[in-house]
Amino acid sequence: MSVPQSRPVAVGEFTFDVTVDGPGDGRPILLLHGFPQTAWSWRHVIPRLSRAGYRVLALDQRGYSPMASPDAVEQYRAAYLVADVLGVLDAFGIESVDLVGHDWGAAVAWQVASRHPDRVRTLTALSVPHPGAFTEALRVDDDQRRRSAYMRDFATPGYEHTLLADAAAKLRAVFGHGTGVDVEHVLRRVGTAPRLRRALNWYAAQSLDRPAATPATDVPTLHVWSDQDIALGAYGARATERYVTGPYEFVTLHGVSHWIPEQAPTQTADLIIRQAEGRRQ
Repeated sequence: MSVPQSRPVAVGEFTFDVTVDGPGDGRPILLLHGFPQTAWSWRHVIPRLSRAGYRVLALDQRGYSPMASPDAVEQYRAAYLVADVLGVLDAFGIESVDLVGHDWGAAVAWQVASRHPDRVRTLTALSVPHPGAFTEALRVDDDQRRRSAYMRDFATPGYEHTLLADAAAKLRAVFGHGTGVDVEHVLRRVGTAPRLRRALNWYAAQSLDRPAATPATDVPTLHVWSDQDIALGAYGARATERYVTGPYEFVTLHGVSHWIPEQAPTQTADLIIRQAEGRRQ
């Protein structure tokens, strides 16, 4: 069995850390993590995918890879995050990929699939709905507005100090109990104010991207939502089908929190494989 290896991958002026596993000639799957995690959040999913014969790439995204962590908020706009993904695919010589994202990684994956469908064979989006559905939910659903109230704090400069105060009590609370998240690993990677601020810049940059609407997604799409997610409610999850024009499936994981890849890694891997297998060519 192969051992996942972290590789430096140059994309433009930055160098990203990419965890790689599985046979070199396997069909490629790219995994995108969310806030405030890294490729480590996929650690229980990756071996299952590689054993199934896939070439697995898990990217430490902008703000998380030490050599790809600019300070300026505008450097975290969606266009840059999408370009990072395309640059990594180009660096590995991958024309089209089975793309998987969780949390903010899902938000990026939706953008890549919607704007560059030629680069995506299948999309699996965990937790986060299509951006259009999420915007709609914020506009009309009181429940989602309550759930998303924290995002204003996260976008506020200096809030990183609040999250890290008292041995990072508020940041630790984000993950809940029994969710499988390796909180100590998170703190080793983003446990200082400058590093956490770069991760929080993803939230701060949202206001810069609001005028740009995300197109409907035409690639085969699987959206996975968990009914114990404290950040994302049912409205956006169920509205997403109206923003996908290609083949679409929606799956609800019952009794699972927001942290799907770590709390339900077997189900996650099985769903990713099932989605990819449906599009084997």
